[in-house]
Amino acid sequence: MVRAVTYDCDVLVIGGGIVGLSTAYALTRAAPGTRVTVLEKEQGPARHQTGRNSGVIHSGIYYRPGSLKARYAVRGAAEMIKFCAEYDIPHEVTGKLIVATERDELPRLHALVQRGRENGIPVRELGPAQIAEYEPEVRGLAAIQVGTTGICDYGAVAGRLANASGADVRYGAEVVRIDRRPSLGVAARMADGSVVRGKVLVNCAGLQCDRVAMLAGDDPGMRIVPFRGEYFDLVRPELVRGLVYPVPDPAFPFLGVHLTRGIGGGVHVGPNAVPALAREGYGWGVVRPGEVAGTLGWPGSWRMARQHWRYGAGELRRSLSKGAFTSAVRRLLPAVTSDDLVPAAAGVRAQAVLRDGSLADDFLIQEGVRAVHVLNAPSPAATASLPIGREVARRVLAVL
Repeated sequence: MVRAVTYDCDVLVIGGGIVGLSTAYALTRAAPGTRVTVLEKEQGPARHQTGRNSGVIHSGIYYRPGSLKARYAVRGAAEMIKFCAEYDIPHEVTGKLIVATERDELPRLHALVQRGRENGIPVRELGPAQIAEYEPEVRGLAAIQVGTTGICDYGAVAGRLANASGADVRYGAEVVRIDRRPSLGVAARMADGSVVRGKVLVNCAGLQCDRVAMLAGDDPGMRIVPFRGEYFDLVRPELVRGLVYPVPDPAFPFLGVHLTRGIGGGVHVGPNAVPALAREGYGWGVVRPGEVAGTLGWPGSWRMARQHWRYGAGELRRSLSKGAFTSAVRRLLPAVTSDDLVPAAAGVRAQAVLRDGSLADDFLIQEGVRAVHVLNAPSPAATASLPIGREVARRVLAVL
């Protein structure tokens, strides 16, 4: 005789960032009547990666043609602008410049032009005089102008997704144990002792996603290594009209120090990328020895360090020296001085590192028994959140 189970919901989502809330939104849109519960350990939505980035709606130009990042970012950018317009969320289509300041960057800039065209993104090539028309204070040998880039308030987007989904979103609900039974479903126990039972688990826990996968009994085959991105605010925002980026290093998934005019009119400068000493380590003073030990105990961390130590040393220098950070900014914006930069809130990127030391360069979604795990969703995941949510929802509904 099979014991009857009382389910609190059909789908149990762990993580109240933009990807988890987009998944809840997609589920109730695709299958009205589906009961979705979202568990978020913080006291509100979007407290980590979603609410601590530069607010850019990415065009999708950087990503390998055919990859999930390329397809979902291009599609997601258009959908995000439409979503913001529909729900009256502050946003703007600004376009951006990607600027080459050294001759050895020109081949990479031309490769980006080709990649943009392969991804279906309109790209315009500019010479020095044309750069000055867009950004009078910016200096470069050549640039490309990407018209589909924009900015928005992702925290507001996440809040609207939570409301519009109709899901039962529970804040202050930290999951400490998961019991999964293939014939029955999943039960999540919170730190306060309460239990929520569902038929399928969705793991959108961001900085904690590998831990949640292991709590559920699945081997994720990766570990999250947290990288802190430190920002400054520009005291003289009139120096920059819009968004200005350097040519990125194709071997590393970080975009380098860039200039972003936000919705409020201020200009964000950054981020760099330095290893954080805690999953939620937003400053050098936040150290969690157990989390550091977990990072150091993962073989991929050491292999990654051997491969990228030169890049990491440069990032560390820019973190510890404001002068070095200012020098990086001055390559794009010569008028900037150290006094023009005041520290702003930092973010932490949840970067999946594989056992061989390689950095997962695409979104990573894995399925287990009665479970779907989103295991790598750093930038441009906020831009791509609506398509990511639909893909996760599709997999969940196939299980249901």
